[in-house]
Amino acid sequence: MRIATVSACAMLFVSAAANYEHRLHASRSRAVEQILVNDNRTPAGTLANGVLTIRLEAREGEWHPDRDVDPGLVVRAFAEEGKPLRIPGPLIRVPEGTTIHAFVRNSLRDSTVVVNGLSPRGATTAAGADTIQIKPGEVREVRFAAGAAGTYYYRGWTTIGPTDSAGTINAELHGAFVVDPRGTAGKPRDRVFVIGLWSKRATPGGIVQIGNLLRFTINGKAWPNTERVTYDIGDTVRFRVINASVAVHPMHLHGFYFNVDSRGDGTRDSVFDPAGSPRRVVTERLGPGGTFAMHWVPERPGYWMFHCHDNAHVRRNGPLNGTPLIAEHEVHATNHALEMMGGLVMGIEVRGGGVMQASTEPTPRRRLRLIARTDTGGTVVEPSYGFVLQDGARMLPSPRPHPIGPAILLKRGEPVSITVVNELPEPTAVHWHGIELDSYYDGVAGFAGHPGRIAPAIAPRDSFEARFTPPRAGTFIYHPHADETRQQQAGLAGAIVVVDSLETFDAEKDIVLLISVPRANADGPTAVFLNGTTSPAARTLRVGERYRIRLVNIHTYRPSMIMRVLRDTTPLTWRAVAKDGMDLPRDQATVRPAIQQMGNGETYDFELIPTTAGDLRFTVSSAAGALLVSMPIHVR
Repeated sequence: MRIATVSACAMLFVSAAANYEHRLHASRSRAVEQILVNDNRTPAGTLANGVLTIRLEAREGEWHPDRDVDPGLVVRAFAEEGKPLRIPGPLIRVPEGTTIHAFVRNSLRDSTVVVNGLSPRGATTAAGADTIQIKPGEVREVRFAAGAAGTYYYRGWTTIGPTDSAGTINAELHGAFVVDPRGTAGKPRDRVFVIGLWSKRATPGGIVQIGNLLRFTINGKAWPNTERVTYDIGDTVRFRVINASVAVHPMHLHGFYFNVDSRGDGTRDSVFDPAGSPRRVVTERLGPGGTFAMHWVPERPGYWMFHCHDNAHVRRNGPLNGTPLIAEHEVHATNHALEMMGGLVMGIEVRGGGVMQASTEPTPRRRLRLIARTDTGGTVVEPSYGFVLQDGARMLPSPRPHPIGPAILLKRGEPVSITVVNELPEPTAVHWHGIELDSYYDGVAGFAGHPGRIAPAIAPRDSFEARFTPPRAGTFIYHPHADETRQQQAGLAGAIVVVDSLETFDAEKDIVLLISVPRANADGPTAVFLNGTTSPAARTLRVGERYRIRLVNIHTYRPSMIMRVLRDTTPLTWRAVAKDGMDLPRDQATVRPAIQQMGNGETYDFELIPTTAGDLRFTVSSAAGALLVSMPIHVR
C-alpha cells in the first residue's frame, strides 16, 4: 500500500533475512519436505474418555501457496508427529469440557520455538502465562482444560526472524483451535478458514508496501488457488474465520447478508444471544488476531465471492521467484477474476433453483445509463476516470472533473435496468455492492453468473446491462470489479441510495459522505477524499432538524479509519439507523457518541439532530489518530 516507518521488529528482520535467503536458495539444491495445505476439516489428535492427546511438531519445509507446480517458499510450520507439515497447522477441535494433553516437539536445529494459545480458552490469563518455550530438540508437555466454547487459535514463533506474523519463516506457525458447545455430537456443520500473511519484508501494523513479495492466504492458499466451496439453495452455511495475520481484513460476501454469531480475540469469544436480534451485514471488519463466526442461507444460485475488501489484499500475485509483474496498465487479461485478483478471495457456488433468463425478468420501469469516461488530468500510470449517470434527459454530474461517481437514487421494489457504457481505453466491470440480485449481474468479470453464462468484462466501446430490483431501502456502493485497485483510485466508485419514495426524498437532509482514495499516489499517505475532494465545502444544518448521515467507505486500503462529528474536540451524539443497507433492530438502533470506525466496503447510517447552534466538524482520521480530512458544519 504505502511506505511505512521501519520498526524495531523490522530491523530485527534485516539481520535474519540474510540467513533466511541463504537457506531459501540452498533448498533448491537439496530435498526439502513439502508442506500440505490444511482444509481444517479433520481434527488432529486422539480423543478418548474426555481427553484429547495431541503431539505437535515444529519443522521446516517448502510451501506452495500458489499452484503446487509454481515456485515455493521455505517456512516453518506445525505438524502432527509422524505426519506431513500443514498450513495452517493441525486443527485442534474438541467439545467443551475436554481436557487437552499436548506434547510440542521442536525439531528445528537452530531456534527456540515459542508457542502461545495452548491454555484454557475464555479465561483471563496474565501476560505470558499461556506461553511455552521449547529449545531445539526438546519436547514440552502441557495439560489443560479446553475452556469455553468458541473460535480460537494457537501460534508460534522462533528466535530466528521477527516475532510478528508478517515475517517470513515464522509467518505460518499457526493453527485453529475450536471448542464446540457441550453436547455437540457428529460432524461439525461449519467450515474453519484461517487467514495468513507471508511477506518478504515486515512492516509495522500489518501495512505492506506495494511491490513487496507477499502472500495473503486462506487455509494456506492464495486466490485463484483457494478452495472453492459448494452449497445448495436453502442450506445453512456456517463459517468460522480466524485472522492469524497482523493486517485488518474487512470480509465481504457478495449477493447475500450474513449473520455474525460471535466475535473474539483468540483468547475470549463473545457469542451473541441467538434469541436476540440478528447482527446482519455484508462486510465484517476483522482486526489482527481477531475471529468471528457467521452463518447465512443462500437464496439464489450462481457463483459468488467471499473476500477481503482491502484492495491491496486481493491484488494479483507476483511470482515468488522474484520475476517482476507486468504493470497493471499493460496487462491484457482474458479473465479478470482469475488473472487480476489474488490473495484473500474464496469462490462459492450455489446450486439449484434454475437460472432466471432475461425473457422472464420483470420489464424494468426505469432505465439508467452509467457511463465510464476518461476524466481530466491523469496519466497512463495514474489515470483519471469518472462515471456520469444518464437518467432520461438528465446527465449527472455535468461539468468535469468527476473524482467520484454520482450517487444513484433508486426506489425500493422498483425494477431497474442500468446499462454500463465503457468509454475507457481498457475493460471494466461494475459490482453492485450489497445489492441482492442475480449472480450474472453481480459484476465480477469472468466469474459471476451460472454454468454456461458467465458475465464478461465490458470491453472499450461496449456496454453491459445490469438488471435488479432493490428489495430494501438503504445505503449501498457501486465500484469496479476488474482491475479494482487502479480503477477505483482513478475515480470509478459511488454510492447507491435506495429509498421508499423518490418523491419525498430530500437531499438537504439526507447526506452521503463517501470516503475514497485520492487519485495521486503522493497524496495517499496524508489525505483521503471526502465526496471526491480533500477540501470539502462547509455544510449548513438547522437546529432541531433531523438528518440522515450515510457513511460510505470505498477506500482501497486504510481499513481502520475513524469518522467523527465534533464540537471542538467533543463528539456529538447520533442514533444508529442501519449497517450495510440493513435497518438495525430496535435494540441495536441506539443513541451513541458520534464516532465510528469503518473498514473498506462498509456503510453506516446515522440520524443526527443538532440541538445547539454553532460550528461543528466532520472528521476522518487514521487508526493512529492522524487527521486525513475535515469538513466544516455550520449549525444555524
